[in-house]
Amino acid sequence: MDYSTLRRQITFMKKSFFDQGYLDEQFNQLEELQDESSPNFVEEVVALFLKDSPRLLTNIEHTIGKYPQDFHRLDSLVHQLKGSGSSIGAVRMKNECSVFKAHCNDKNLEGSLQRMKREHATLKQKLESYFQLLRQVAPREHAVNLRK
Repeated sequence: MDYSTLRRQITFMKKSFFDQGYLDEQFNQLEELQDESSPNFVEEVVALFLKDSPRLLTNIEHTIGKYPQDFHRLDSLVHQLKGSGSSIGAVRMKNECSVFKAHCNDKNLEGSLQRMKREHATLKQKLESYFQLLRQVAPREHAVNLRK
């Protein structure tokens, strides 16, 4: 795939994330912090989220199984996941966490957990595809920047 086609595909993919409500303005703000001294800043921040969030989801699942009435513990874990998602602009993930927190008194916590897990899996797949495309254009963009 040629460079201009890749750039168009990246632009379209990112726009679709916003149009479909996966990301919000926070993601753009992260991109504004990226510069030549930290050219992979956004990918590194997202990678931290993708590394840490499965642990939080597992801890939430464990807590539901062992301590289903410990709403303080559940609230704390979901709050951490919501904050992590918010830090990268993962608005749908953040919204699912809010729904979970609102339904902590309900008996269907497992259903809310499954929705959070599905949202996380979808977001992970989309972001991994996005950064894979970015890595394909990065060597050329880096070479162009070196010539300036």
